[in-house]
Amino acid sequence: MARGRRRGQIESRGDDCYRIKVFTGYEQDEMSRLKRCYHSETIHGTKKEAERRLTMLLNELDRGTLIKETKETLNQYLDRWLAVAAKPRVSPSTYADYVWLLRTYVRPVLGKKRLAQVKPVDIQALYTAMLEKGLSARTVRYTHSVLRSALGQAVRWQIIAQNPTQYVDLPRNDHKEMKCLQPHQARRFLEVAQGSPYYALFVIAITTGMRPGEYLALRWEDVNLETGTISVRRSLVTRRTKRAQGDSEPWWQFKEPKTPKSRRTIKLPPGAVQVLKAHRATQAEQRLAAGPEWQDLDLVFAGEHGQPLDRHNLVRRHFKPLLTKAGLPDSIRLYDLRHTCATLLLAAGENPKVTSERLGHASVNMTLGTYSHVLPDMQQGAAEKLQGMLWGSSNR
Repeated sequence: MARGRRRGQIESRGDDCYRIKVFTGYEQDEMSRLKRCYHSETIHGTKKEAERRLTMLLNELDRGTLIKETKETLNQYLDRWLAVAAKPRVSPSTYADYVWLLRTYVRPVLGKKRLAQVKPVDIQALYTAMLEKGLSARTVRYTHSVLRSALGQAVRWQIIAQNPTQYVDLPRNDHKEMKCLQPHQARRFLEVAQGSPYYALFVIAITTGMRPGEYLALRWEDVNLETGTISVRRSLVTRRTKRAQGDSEPWWQFKEPKTPKSRRTIKLPPGAVQVLKAHRATQAEQRLAAGPEWQDLDLVFAGEHGQPLDRHNLVRRHFKPLLTKAGLPDSIRLYDLRHTCATLLLAAGENPKVTSERLGHASVNMTLGTYSHVLPDMQQGAAEKLQGMLWGSSNR
């Protein structure tokens, strides 16, 4: 039985199964011959349901919103999206993350499916499988963010009608307890680190609260040892994926700081200034010993030939062994030295606004939200100060 035979028709394919065909126009084949084109769908349900769907498709055709189903696979589309849309827009490190996430989690499961046939249930099953493998909610949500961006672009390019990632449920964010070194632990760590070639780096990490990428990109021109200040002007980013054969791009590069507030000047404690002065003298000797092999990048913290430090090697070969030697938890990350600085300052009663500026946070609210675990002690101190000002002594 056909309806609107010139534009659309419904064909019975058995019990409660109908095939809808909508004529969408003509296009030329490889021989420049005109051929009729159709949009086809199979409906499993009643004939009335098939008729309603046909009416919807004809209305979409009239509005110009009926999208011809592509035979392109998700893998093929992702290749195109990464090259055309993602790579020009994001930083090299973010692009590398996109490539890695899609290759590791999405492509093996969904990559061979046609783009137009990727359904919300497929994506939901992917996320469930990731969680069952022990991956964190954060990893699942980041993967979702990348896939949502990719398929959202497919909608804007009018390759698919809607973004299937809109209709899936995401796991709740993991709320892991923030780790940092207590004052006595920080002192112990720095005592043990004095014998390390990266002692100055660890001192700067703890006393400035800089992000690892910021102090790994620090140049001597950014340091004023007379005034005891450091200016944060750039960040070091590295590639997550290995270079393919013939790839001439470097594994690292400098980029703008994370946010406008990340550009900042930090005052150093006198002890840190003395450590930097000694480090500069040692580095000058290292530069002379390296001779022409030294890469003159003016980096404060560099490898044996002046090259940028590989953060992963720094952690594996130096930071983690120092934690073990100091008897400190191996779960402390290099980034946690930044948290250590913030927590020590707030616990000592430093103004949250000053701490926020030192860290380069976008706002003081972000600082207070991130380090809320310190606030109870601050409130206790505030109550004691009010007691002293108004009553002169503690009433217990």
